[in-house]
Amino acid sequence: MTAEELLQRYAAGDRDFSRANLSGANLLQTNLSGIDLSGANLTQANLNRANLEGANLRGANLFRAGLVEANLNRANLSGAMMKEAMLRAANLEAANLEVANLEEAKLEGANLSRANLMGANLSDAELGGANLSGVNLQRAMMIGTNFSRANLSGANLSGSVQQSIVLLKANLTGAIGIR
Repeated sequence: MTAEELLQRYAAGDRDFSRANLSGANLLQTNLSGIDLSGANLTQANLNRANLEGANLRGANLFRAGLVEANLNRANLSGAMMKEAMLRAANLEAANLEVANLEEAKLEGANLSRANLMGANLSDAELGGANLSGVNLQRAMMIGTNFSRANLSGANLSGSVQQSIVLLKANLTGAIGIR
């Protein structure tokens, strides 16, 4: 499927694009709120500054996808492959990222407040300056994760694997499970 075909069908009211192949698609600054891209292949897709509020991206492949400044507020990204994805300054407030693979993802300055990252893999991810207030990081994998200047106030890290994480100038007020 091409980006143009997706946008035409979306404009006509279609929202179900589950399992679509959009590898490398250019969807820069598009409005795709409420779209169903569950199981879709979005490898290296350009979704920078796209509006994906409330989108279903469950199990989607977003390997090396560009999501810089994207709006993923309340999006379902559970089980998504987001290894090496670029999510700088993205809005992931209240998003579901349960068991998502965010290994080596770039999330500097992202808003993840109240997001569910239970069981997610954040190994070697960059979260400098990110807002993780009230986030659920229970049983998350965090090896070499950088939380410098991040806001982790009220975060729950119980049962998470924390090895060689960087917490330089991080706000840990009320955080649970920090070792």
